[in-house]
Amino acid sequence: MRAIFFDCPSFLAELYDDELKAIVPDLAMTIDDVPGDDVAAYVGEAVGVINDHTYMPEEVLAACRALKVIVFMGTGASSYIDVAAAQKLGIEVRTIKGYGDVTVAEHALALMFDCGRQTARMDRALRTGSWRTLDGVEFAGKSLGVVGTGGVGREMVRLGAGIGMNVIAWNRSGVPADLECTPVETLDALLAESHVVSLHLGLNDQTRGIIDARRLALMRSDAMLINTARGAVIDEAALVEVMREGRIRAAGLDVFADEPIDGSHPLAALENVTLTPHAAFMTAEASYRLLRMALELMRDALEGLGLPAPNAGAGGGA
Repeated sequence: MRAIFFDCPSFLAELYDDELKAIVPDLAMTIDDVPGDDVAAYVGEAVGVINDHTYMPEEVLAACRALKVIVFMGTGASSYIDVAAAQKLGIEVRTIKGYGDVTVAEHALALMFDCGRQTARMDRALRTGSWRTLDGVEFAGKSLGVVGTGGVGREMVRLGAGIGMNVIAWNRSGVPADLECTPVETLDALLAESHVVSLHLGLNDQTRGIIDARRLALMRSDAMLINTARGAVIDEAALVEVMREGRIRAAGLDVFADEPIDGSHPLAALENVTLTPHAAFMTAEASYRLLRMALELMRDALEGLGLPAPNAGAGGGA
C-alpha cells in the first residue's frame, strides 16, 4: 500500500467515482475516522497520507516510519498537523487552495442578500404563524467593500460588480490592477464608506482581531458585515455588543471564534444576525474539485518519490 486516505468524509466518498479512483489506483480509503486510536499503526507502511481532520502531533508523525508526504484537505494544515515536526522528520506537507473560491464567494453573497432582504427572519416568522413583511435593501448602486483580494475575494469582487454594486477593495499587499473595483488605501476608509463589508482574509498574527471595536465603530449605521473567512478576524465580543445595540444594520456569519456554536451563543439570540455553520465551502462542485486536487497532489508526490502509479484497477477504493 503506497497511500491511504484515512478519514475521508462520507460526502466526499460519495463523489469518489471511477475517474477519480484512476488517479491513485491503489489508494486505500477509510470513511469518516481512523479506526481505533492508533493513527501510526493504521498508517503502517504507507508512504503517503491524505488527511481531512485527523490530528498528527510530532509523536504520531515520528511513529509513521515510512511516511514521506501528507496531503491536507484544505489550507489550514497547521490546525491538525505539527508542520514544523513534519519538516524536521522529512515529511512533506502539501495543502490545497482555490477549490472553493467561487462556492465560498457565492455563500458570502447569499448571506449579504439575506441580511438585506431578511429572508431567514421572515421565514422563521411565517413558520410560527406570523405574517411579517419586512423592509429590504436594493443592492444595485450600493458600495461593496471587499477586504482581502485572494481567490475568494476576487470572486466576490466579480459577483458584486455583476449585480451592479460599486465595489471597493482593500488588501494588505495591494489590490491587483486587473480587478473590477476601486482600491482604497486603508481598511478604515473602506469600513467607513461601504454599505456591505465582506471579509476574505486569511488568519494570522496580523489579521487576528483586525475588525475590533474601534473599526466596528467606523461602519455606517446601515452597513452589513459578512464573514466567510475565519471567525477570529473579528473581535466577537465587540461584534455582539454592536449588534445588540443595533449600531449597524446586520451581520451574516459563517465562521466563529470557537466552533461549533449552539443556540446558547450570544449571537444566536440576535435577530439582526444571520448564522450558518461553517458551510460556505459545501457544494458538490467544490467538493469534487477538492477531492480531485488532493488525489492529483498525491499522485504527483508519489511519482516524485519514484513511485509511479500502478495500472488502474490494481486495488483500493472506498
